[in-house]
Amino acid sequence: MHIDILTLFPDMFEGPFQFSILKRALDKGLVTITLHDIRRWTSDKHRTVDDYPYGGGAGMVMMVEPIVKCIEELKPGRDYDEIIYLSPDGDLLDQPLANRLSIMKNLMLICGHYKGIDERIREHFITREISIGDYVLSGGEMAAVVLTDTIVRLIPGVLNDETSALTDSYQDRLLSPPVYTRPADFRGFKVPEILLSGNDKEIAKWRFEQSMERTRKRRPGLLE
Repeated sequence: MHIDILTLFPDMFEGPFQFSILKRALDKGLVTITLHDIRRWTSDKHRTVDDYPYGGGAGMVMMVEPIVKCIEELKPGRDYDEIIYLSPDGDLLDQPLANRLSIMKNLMLICGHYKGIDERIREHFITREISIGDYVLSGGEMAAVVLTDTIVRLIPGVLNDETSALTDSYQDRLLSPPVYTRPADFRGFKVPEILLSGNDKEIAKWRFEQSMERTRKRRPGLLE
């Protein structure tokens, strides 16, 4: 998979992409990520990327020209499955959406700032808008990191145990069951006996029951 990320602040990605699962995927060559500083496509010496909104009002708007120029320079070199704008009013990111995106080959992510991007970009160039939650961030960079991590960890070969992702919360519309590790008894707090029994069938049954109960209590809407 290849991911192009259009941003005003490429340095914000250096930390998140240099650790843990994302770093492993990059080191293995299972994904390539290229950061593009939108300011490179400005046409004035001050590298201006924003301006006041037509009609007045507070805040600034990211200008249409730099973003479109960047998109148009990149598109001839790749057949993008999706050009995604990270937006508070996009489709809410969930596990089924992450699953679908994880099997794609080429993605472009666009990070907004200020009051957002010029609407003409959304109308004519964006193929999908995604939100990571019903709240507003200072910019799309953190949302792009979340989306990238959610997608990349599902690519075959990224996780040491590929079955691990299949038992994550939301994969089957259920929350994951409780998990425990050593020691079996810590200050009198004990691991459930069933997990120490070695009976795989009964353990699987217990885990399913725990998932159902946890989902019923914490996220009942998932069971509807």
